[in-house]
Amino acid sequence: MRPPLRVALAESVDALPTDGPWAYEPKFDGHRLVVFRGEGPRGVLLQARSGRTVTGAFPDLAEAARALPEGTVLDGEVVVWTEGRIDFAAVQRRAAATPARARQLARTLPASYAAFDLLAEAGDELRARPYAERRERLVARLAPLGPPLQAVPMTTDPEVAADWYESLRATGVEGLVIKRLDQGYPAGRRSWLKLRHSDTRDAVVVGFTGTPAHPQALVLVLPDDDPLLSSPLTPAVRARAAALLPAPGPDAGMNAIGFGDITYRTVPPELTVEVRQQATRHRTATVVRFRGGAE
Repeated sequence: MRPPLRVALAESVDALPTDGPWAYEPKFDGHRLVVFRGEGPRGVLLQARSGRTVTGAFPDLAEAARALPEGTVLDGEVVVWTEGRIDFAAVQRRAAATPARARQLARTLPASYAAFDLLAEAGDELRARPYAERRERLVARLAPLGPPLQAVPMTTDPEVAADWYESLRATGVEGLVIKRLDQGYPAGRRSWLKLRHSDTRDAVVVGFTGTPAHPQALVLVLPDDDPLLSSPLTPAVRARAAALLPAPGPDAGMNAIGFGDITYRTVPPELTVEVRQQATRHRTATVVRFRGGAE
């Protein structure tokens, strides 16, 4: 199995399914990462969801992954914990860091890897095997190693899953991922399910349209998702954005659903906003306010 690898995806649902052989996992909102343990003492490659190689951004995880057997492939999420809560903005800073900056951030913002699937082990291809078998082998493989490589919690009890859905929200866990115990790994398909708290979410600002003095919309990154253009900013949020946005970097382009091809000004991933999403034909996100000290 060689990179780049198409990762499995999840489709949103509005209620917790209970009518099948389901496994329930907390949805750790971080940066999707596939770990490839290659040949040789330093043979590790880390792949983002997009297929991009990001090994240099996470030297601490690359070092930990060298304890895995050659030919092992993991799928999971990188998270950074701050005061007992998942810090998505910190994860984005880690992901965007240059190799030189990454070494410093590995000390000040150490990453944890929440592994939720084992796709290969010591060269044994596992994607066609049922999730229940892959899960058992994942836990057995990672348990002796310990942090920062850890298997996500899992339960087959819907009552426990419902309790997780409510109680873990305070730690930054945004919901649940639900998988069939008898299913293979659905690479590139939305065959998993996700139940997410539906009111508001946090997003990291990576760009804007308009001018620094009069930003019109923000380019956002939400956990485990592609970049998204917000709805036009309200006057109050626009004024706050003009005061808080870092100095812009070079222009970039994207295809924004519902807007077409746009050009925007990039900014360092330093600001977090609260957004309200609507599941319409064209997915939208309305910026409610800036988070943290930027409120």
